[in-house]
Amino acid sequence: MLLRAVLAFMALPGVVAFAVPAIIASASAARLRPGPKGVILFAGGLLMLVWCVVAFYRQGQGTLAPWSPPRVLVTEGIYALTRNPMYVAVVTMLIAWAVLFRSPVLALYAAMIAIVFHLRVVLGEEPWLAKTHGAHWQQYKARVPRWLPRLFRQESNDAA
Repeated sequence: MLLRAVLAFMALPGVVAFAVPAIIASASAARLRPGPKGVILFAGGLLMLVWCVVAFYRQGQGTLAPWSPPRVLVTEGIYALTRNPMYVAVVTMLIAWAVLFRSPVLALYAAMIAIVFHLRVVLGEEPWLAKTHGAHWQQYKARVPRWLPRLFRQESNDAA
């Protein structure tokens, strides 16, 4: 299963978050202009992505690939803050590419990928998770936001 996890990482985020942006940057003759914002965004996105892949492998007993998904719903760590940290990580890395190269083309690519991810989650993954994990998914979905973590905890009205 470790080999499947590594191959899935190389095939999916490896292409979307590394290969395609590198091709876009080189094709547009963009020059790398490293600055703290871009470097921090990229490093943060990469660390989050690696954490998610490891969590899918260890806790979820699967990979990030649709052909070998986790068998157990991962709800701990970063997944307790957002239901889709892997996608957030990849989009963060794509924004970092745009910042590092000051490239509107890379920014447009990041926006397009964000839209594709949203559609994939809403139309594909969430219905599959509801069918596969039932009540556990519904409880998790009610507790954790789809994309960005809540800044403040929602208070329950049951205490009143």
